[in-house]
Amino acid sequence: MQNLSAIHWRKVSGALALAGLVWGAAAICASPAQAQTYTVLYRFKGGAKDGANPQAALIMDAAGNLYGTTVFGPGCDTDTSCDPLPGMVFKLTTAGTETLLHGFAGSPDGASPYGNLIRDASDNIYGATSAGGTANMGAIFKLASTGETVVHSFTGAPADGAFPYAGVIEDSAGNLYGTTSAGGASNNGAVFKVDASGAETLLYSFSGGLDGAVPYGGLIRTSNGNLYGTTSAGGVATGSFPSGCGVVFMVTPAGTEHVLYRFTGSPDGANPYAGLIADSEDNLYGTTYNGGAGGCNNGCGTVFELDKAGTETVLYSFKGYPTDGASPFAGLVRTSAGNFYGTTTYGGRSESGTVFLLETSGTEVVLYNFTGTTDGAVPRARLFLDSAGNLYGTTYNGGNSGVACGGSPPDSCGVVFKLTP
Repeated sequence: MQNLSAIHWRKVSGALALAGLVWGAAAICASPAQAQTYTVLYRFKGGAKDGANPQAALIMDAAGNLYGTTVFGPGCDTDTSCDPLPGMVFKLTTAGTETLLHGFAGSPDGASPYGNLIRDASDNIYGATSAGGTANMGAIFKLASTGETVVHSFTGAPADGAFPYAGVIEDSAGNLYGTTSAGGASNNGAVFKVDASGAETLLYSFSGGLDGAVPYGGLIRTSNGNLYGTTSAGGVATGSFPSGCGVVFMVTPAGTEHVLYRFTGSPDGANPYAGLIADSEDNLYGTTYNGGAGGCNNGCGTVFELDKAGTETVLYSFKGYPTDGASPFAGLVRTSAGNFYGTTTYGGRSESGTVFLLETSGTEVVLYNFTGTTDGAVPRARLFLDSAGNLYGTTYNGGNSGVACGGSPPDSCGVVFKLTP
């Protein structure tokens, strides 16, 4: 494994960013043993000026304002005439006031932004949409004070990707990097680079076999230009349809891929949907949605460590309902003490997901059980950790109950929350 201790750090709008991905105060030691206070900062309504169903992680500016995306909205005030709802970028003040920064139209500007945002030194916001654009296969966008600009529209061609579900990261020259879940030479996903002029280079196309397939997670980048990520499938020799439990990979600037680990399901985990984080010792950390040694039909998921020799260690296997979480869709936040914070999409006392702490001893503590009502349900986004040790996040459902928001009536619009030590 290449030198991860030389990871490229820079300052972005008052928060630390790793290769453009704002981790928040990832090197701050919070106090994990104190009682937690849970607060809903905002409940989405899904109406004419609002969005619904946030899945991306939040970022924060120097004033404490939060920025994020919703997959649906803004639409109209009646559910029957609001299809499609291409999504939006929002700002939320410390007082809980939400502002619509951009509502997507589908074509040509993008639709369904599942991925995380980044902010540059000039306060421009960059992100990706999983659909929309000129070919309805997703787009990379820039949001400035003057409005939104499409940096690149994906076409799904062999030399291009399609359907980017993760966000993008940025290097010091302004180049953007990310993954697409489809497209590329074999239509099994790709790793791409988009330069400041909008020109795209496909760095690697996944074959769907031993090299992996269908990457949903974002990337991290070292100072020598190597990119690290996960694929949700692939890892075994197969035909045209990808199978396997996913891989951890590295792609060099020249476009050479190295598989660092192939998941097998049990007990090591399966189907990582999130990206990775790294420590100063070059170890990688992440989550798997399935697999592990716990309950659930396909395993309840894991938290894992991968050292620079390629040895994987399962740090925790989730057990599921009723005392534990299940199916972590998002990645992790790590403190300077080596503890991890994260979310599980399901499990917990109400099967609506949890916020958890994983201590260095391997002890997992459920910090909050979502009830699936006004407090939120189904958290799919990575947490943001501020300098005071407060955690911020979103839930995909819950909040204002009885609002359809692009789904069945029990599916409500989601919330933005704060968890205070």
